[in-house]
Amino acid sequence: MPTPRLVLRRPDDWHVHLRDGAMLAAVLPFTARQFGRAIIMPNLKPPAATAADAAAYRDRILAALPAGVEFTPLMTAYLTDATDPDDLAAGAAAGIFTAAKLYPANATTNSAHGVTDLNRIARVLERMAEIGLPLLIHGEVTDGNVDIFDREAVFIDRTLAPLLERHPTLRVVLEHATTQEAVDFVRAHADSGRVGATITAHHLLINRSHIFQGGIRPHLYCLPIAKREKHRRALVEAAISGEGPFFLGTDTAPHPVTAKESACGCAGCFTAATALELYAEAFEEAGALDKLEAFASLNGPRFYGLPVSEEQVVLERSGTVVLDLVTLPDGDAVLPFRSGEKLSWRFMGAV
Repeated sequence: MPTPRLVLRRPDDWHVHLRDGAMLAAVLPFTARQFGRAIIMPNLKPPAATAADAAAYRDRILAALPAGVEFTPLMTAYLTDATDPDDLAAGAAAGIFTAAKLYPANATTNSAHGVTDLNRIARVLERMAEIGLPLLIHGEVTDGNVDIFDREAVFIDRTLAPLLERHPTLRVVLEHATTQEAVDFVRAHADSGRVGATITAHHLLINRSHIFQGGIRPHLYCLPIAKREKHRRALVEAAISGEGPFFLGTDTAPHPVTAKESACGCAGCFTAATALELYAEAFEEAGALDKLEAFASLNGPRFYGLPVSEEQVVLERSGTVVLDLVTLPDGDAVLPFRSGEKLSWRFMGAV
């Protein structure tokens, strides 16, 4: 008989884009409803690059929270070629920074200020290793000669492996892993306890063919882009394994519909509206609902050295229909992943 109800320790989202201003106010309630904590991406315009920037952004997030909702934003530093190691260390010591984010310059949304050469931030990486501040990596090369579907695998060989050799105590999270190569790399370093990977719900549920099913589907376009079916299967196998280095990170990334459905559409899938329902669907399809709590609620806190939540939440098999649109004050809207579709699970809140 199918499981009618799931009870989990309240999960955390270890990779989320909340944006700012009106978009922040529109999307934050979805993440805060399901997750107790979230690693907040700093790729704003301008980016949250200093401790002062991150503290101010944290204040704006807390001010935008719905009344009575408890939620902890965990802030990250946007690394640039000019990042000051002392500011980074001071921000970590003050409890402002939980991690620092490496965007290779021009790799994805709002990454123009990202790092152009790892040698330029060698002192920053040394300081991070010294103080135990994790490095979160958007793992793609930006070399135009490398096919977009190969950019993660090439990054792992060309950049990530040498980086770990140069900094043998640096703790690293390969964000939004999308390939068999990423899974294999993380597993090869599992014994060190210093390499982790987040996996999104959409990369568990779609492969690259879905983007072109019946025409171009711009709301399934994200970076790193979805890969072949063999890679999706590798991600599912890693997520349901229960292994400590793999944990939940939605990479929910809202854009207005007009920005997605344009001549040069933005990358990102907005999954926050039904994040846990989507993960439950992927785990159920794999016959591994009993492994969801480890992936969603236990592995991430342990990697970051944070306490596991004592609160419990419930998912029920009553089903839910994904919102058609999330409206914005300017009349535009955000289209959720699987907009208008029926999902098997419904998030019911705390026990």
